[in-house]
Amino acid sequence: MPDYDSQACSSAQDDIVVKVHTDEGIVGIGETDTNPWATKAYIESPGTHIMALGLRELLLGQDPLQTEALWDRMYTSTAMPGRRGLGICAIGALDMALWDIKGKALQKPIWELLGGARHTSIRPYASLLPNGNTLEDYASNLQEKLVQAKKFGFTAAKLEVCVNGPYSHGGLQEDNSEVTKIVASCREAVGPNMTLMVDVAYAWNDWRTALQVIETLEPYDIFFIETPVATDDLDGCAKLAQRSPIRIAAGEWLQTRFEFQDLIDRGNVDVAQPDIGRVGGITEARRVIEYANLRGRIIVPHCWKTGIGIAASAHLAAASSNCPFIEYLPGELSESAIRKELVKGELEMVRGEIALPQKPGLGIDLEEAAIQKYRVK
Repeated sequence: MPDYDSQACSSAQDDIVVKVHTDEGIVGIGETDTNPWATKAYIESPGTHIMALGLRELLLGQDPLQTEALWDRMYTSTAMPGRRGLGICAIGALDMALWDIKGKALQKPIWELLGGARHTSIRPYASLLPNGNTLEDYASNLQEKLVQAKKFGFTAAKLEVCVNGPYSHGGLQEDNSEVTKIVASCREAVGPNMTLMVDVAYAWNDWRTALQVIETLEPYDIFFIETPVATDDLDGCAKLAQRSPIRIAAGEWLQTRFEFQDLIDRGNVDVAQPDIGRVGGITEARRVIEYANLRGRIIVPHCWKTGIGIAASAHLAAASSNCPFIEYLPGELSESAIRKELVKGELEMVRGEIALPQKPGLGIDLEEAAIQKYRVK
């Protein structure tokens, strides 16, 4: 976005979109949720030795239909600089594009290539990040967006109640009781039948404080509490999950199945939230979903970008038995023009559900005018 605010909590203000071209004219599309300038440089950088090759050169000349083999090739051959973090995000964007190519080449939607649908539709929840420079404005805007989401047909929504901790909105640092007040007012605004989740964005430094607040939220029938403690506090997360009356969800920043194995087994989370682009793409997200299923855990993919990531999440959810929701940032309720304009033919929600995508690949297209409008050269 030309007027992006680096102090805002929304990563929908920027994006990196990748296109992978084949010699038969098929173009695959992918995206990931991390610093776009750094990711572009990482993808295009040439390699210098066998443990630090370049992603672009690793894919050139390869068979794009060998998705899993190409993932392993990229991971192994970039292990020194890219085993986690930025490197996996870059692989994630490319892998998403390779699956798009595979579906287009075989004339099948990706969920069909993943083994077929486990559901007749996909249920999105509206992910709602409010505006407001004061607590009153913040809470009021969140209620307004929630009521609008219900009118649009959403049957579930996540409340971004980011008023404490290192990522609090606009530097707000409020008493813990304000979290409960905001959630209570939102529940009252939409009634008992709408499923609500709450994201507190790593609000608390220790699990005991988190538990005290979470217990006050129990009367409001919350499906999960997202990221109550720091990502790396796996022991604290486990203690909280064991005692919390509400499901604990985490994982938006994690990369690869290996970090999710730690989160599930040591952190004991109830709900794992791989972001398809960040975790390493569709190939690696599928591995995470299968592992979570073996451990009896729910998967709810994180997604705070565009219709590209939403489509990838929908295909994975359709092919998974343990994925009851996907995150969906409604364009109508987002301040990001990139979110609104980048994708055409986006998957549509009707009466709270997204029908199984029928078009080949991801099933979406880019709006080239938006690409040129927001492209940073």
